[in-house]
Amino acid sequence: MKEFGQEKDNQTIRDYDTMTSFLGSFGPFQRRIFLALAISILPNGFTGIYIVFVGATPTHECHVPENNSISNIWRNVTIPLETVDGVTKRSSCWRLNLETVRNYSQQNFIPNVDVNVSEIPHERCLDGWTYSKEDYQSTIVSDWDLVCDEAYKAPLTTSIHYVGVLIGTMVSGQMSDRFGRKPILFIMMALQTIAITAQIFSPSWEIFTFIFALVGAGGFSNYTIAFVLGMLFKPKHKENKNNAVCLFRLLSESPRWLLSQGRVEEAEAILRKAAKLNSIEVPQDIFSPAEIEDDLSKSDEKTNPLVILKSCNIASITLLCASLWMIITISYYALLLNTSNLHGDPYLNCFLSAVTEVPAYIIALLLLRFCSRHLCQSSTLFLGGIMILCVRLIPIDLPIVAVLLEMFGKFGVTAAFCVVYSVTSELFPTVIRNTAMGCCSMAARIATIISPFIIYLGKYYKALPYIVMGVLAISGGIICFLLPETYGRALPETIPQMQQICGRRRGKEAETVEKQFISQAKETKL
Repeated sequence: MKEFGQEKDNQTIRDYDTMTSFLGSFGPFQRRIFLALAISILPNGFTGIYIVFVGATPTHECHVPENNSISNIWRNVTIPLETVDGVTKRSSCWRLNLETVRNYSQQNFIPNVDVNVSEIPHERCLDGWTYSKEDYQSTIVSDWDLVCDEAYKAPLTTSIHYVGVLIGTMVSGQMSDRFGRKPILFIMMALQTIAITAQIFSPSWEIFTFIFALVGAGGFSNYTIAFVLGMLFKPKHKENKNNAVCLFRLLSESPRWLLSQGRVEEAEAILRKAAKLNSIEVPQDIFSPAEIEDDLSKSDEKTNPLVILKSCNIASITLLCASLWMIITISYYALLLNTSNLHGDPYLNCFLSAVTEVPAYIIALLLLRFCSRHLCQSSTLFLGGIMILCVRLIPIDLPIVAVLLEMFGKFGVTAAFCVVYSVTSELFPTVIRNTAMGCCSMAARIATIISPFIIYLGKYYKALPYIVMGVLAISGGIICFLLPETYGRALPETIPQMQQICGRRRGKEAETVEKQFISQAKETKL
């Protein structure tokens, strides 16, 4: 009788995809999982954008109490005029000193005839503000007076939401690896639901913002775990009478994760159930003992995040990719959050902003299919950057043109967002690809925290947010040329197979590896 170690050496160790290939590619079981996960992340599309409306700043001016012995002719000039970015309008944060105005009114002096209004002392809005209800009946800004000296709290609300996203993805990722994808998915869905409901009853801005961070933690973690779970299952079932009633029963735990935890019987039970749904005959032994031991040994191996600092080449490519992710993320979310500040109906503008993403993804996919990565990334970023910079060149009397240019800018940045995922994943070898993508994703999360304050710069100079976003996008288009070209090349499997950008000097071994890669790519195309 052979010992187990000898038996393992004589057996072919298959990967997980090969072991479960008998299920087929997209049968009823996979469609069911796809449907269930799609339903689970559907609310994320709303929670990620509603702050654009909930946190909008309506037109406002200082409140002037009614019973203050001020005549109508003086009341009309109590709010002084100010010129901002070439536009003259009533002040939002100042009023004439009411005591002085009251005295002039009682003496029947006529403003700008008997008294020069511009010489009357100004004061802050000591009695609060009056808000326009033309677009919004109520927002967190109008409810808690987040204007003037408190205006920084509006973008801070969104930034703290993204801090919650950052913390949530880190914690949920560790928890799902430890306790399983399915239970943590539903915990995060519950957190998101409870937090959003609790926001309705927030008594203060501080409580609202804290809860909003929980919404971010639950919502984005829900999306991330659902994405991973779907990838591990490789698709899902539709024909189900209860598909909108009990997602928990529709979803199954990831067999791959169960196998990595040594829970082989549970993994096999799920796969046999899936095969039954797909009307497929199940192999007698789904996993061999050698494959089980091999998978357990792999799950014990911990990837050291510091591997990206192993060499100048890996660190440089990681830094450049992280820079691209930050640039694209800042521009994307800043444009998204700026929707309520555009000319015209904010709801229509938000709809147009969302619609532009559909052709953007289609164009990005076509570019990735037929063009070099340098062209894909640079063209989309240059388009986005140039369109954004041109917004402020449009005359004030042509606001619709400015809105269209901003939509074209959003189109370019969205396409760039799609491209950067492929560009980054193709640069790194399999052994460190997840680590590198995690670092880039972390950089992107930091960028989302910064993005609300890019829009806040418009409080000081209206064109400044567009200048910052445009320059960043164009800079990203230049940075991408510093990265190696990966179009038509086989994906690297090991670190030595990575392309070099530090020194660009390759030895014979590296040149041999490159020739092998080119040969493999050509064979794949054939």
